[in-house]
Amino acid sequence: MLLPPPGPERDELLAGLPEGAAVFVLRLREGRPYVGRTTLLGRRVRRLLSPGLFGAQATELEFWPVASRLASALRLYEVAREHYPERYLQLIKLRMPAYVRVLLSQEFPRTTVTNRLSRTGLFYGPFRSRLAAEAFEVSVLEHFQVRRCAEELTPSPAHPGCMYGEMNQCLRPCQSVVSAAEYRSEVRRLTDFLTTSGRSLAEVAEAARDRLSAEMEFEEAARQHQRLEKIAATWRLRDELASPLEAAHGIAVTPAAARQAVELRLLIAGSWQAAEEILVTAEAAADQPVSLDRRLRERLERPMPPERPMAERQEHLALLARWGYSSWRDGEWLPLESWSRIPYRRLVNMVHRVATSERP
Repeated sequence: MLLPPPGPERDELLAGLPEGAAVFVLRLREGRPYVGRTTLLGRRVRRLLSPGLFGAQATELEFWPVASRLASALRLYEVAREHYPERYLQLIKLRMPAYVRVLLSQEFPRTTVTNRLSRTGLFYGPFRSRLAAEAFEVSVLEHFQVRRCAEELTPSPAHPGCMYGEMNQCLRPCQSVVSAAEYRSEVRRLTDFLTTSGRSLAEVAEAARDRLSAEMEFEEAARQHQRLEKIAATWRLRDELASPLEAAHGIAVTPAAARQAVELRLLIAGSWQAAEEILVTAEAAADQPVSLDRRLRERLERPMPPERPMAERQEHLALLARWGYSSWRDGEWLPLESWSRIPYRRLVNMVHRVATSERP
């Protein structure tokens, strides 16, 4: 939208702007454009174009109405990245969340908490905070004899070791008690635990408990039952949005501009896809005389998209964490273990709840 010079014509044009949530770009005669978002577009733009601010410099206004806070965050990210490629993260104040990482590239792998993704190792997250990631890491390690130390190991029987080895909570690779292959076997148990939502360890403990009960070894069966409860307690420390990076799939169901409609925002392998608006009621979808379940299946059954660069996936997951862990989250989140297995019944219920909820 081209802006005429300050005067009655501009005032009339600005008076017609919608008073709704939007992301906008105000282009200036000199210098970089002004990028922002607001809940009241008309009032915000009129204030920015007052004589004391950008009134005489503004030449063009471009804006995108948004119906949800997630839509606003994603659109602002795209616009800021386009106009300020060197500092868009600072502009939108996007903080990278924390992950638990298994350093698989090391000879004797260990875990750590980090807020930077890379292509080596297994990443589990994002977490609500670094403190939450550290609490989950500590609880997970209680089930495995994986080292806690951060030193570069040079195994030797003369190594002094540490208290975890003395408490039988580490296989003590530093003291050459186990070989690298034996140690990696324990690390595989750890990665299986993270990638199977704890089932790999829980199933073993449950089978042992049932077998011991059948053999009337009740004390040992009770120990296995306590182990199961401890595994469940560890898994309850996992934050809602946390998952292995390669399985970071989900669907955000958020309000749409139209009544009785929602926007589906797909996250596939940590990358946001383009939003899709879907009508809910039969009256609103008169031109599509099929059930909502079938329409959802037609929209969502698709091949996996090409993998995006790791830096971009990290930023997309940061946007997910900002929305998903916030107190102002609007809409609902459906996590998926696999993109090929979508629980459509749950999704239909979510769509109905979001479409019929009260809008701000």
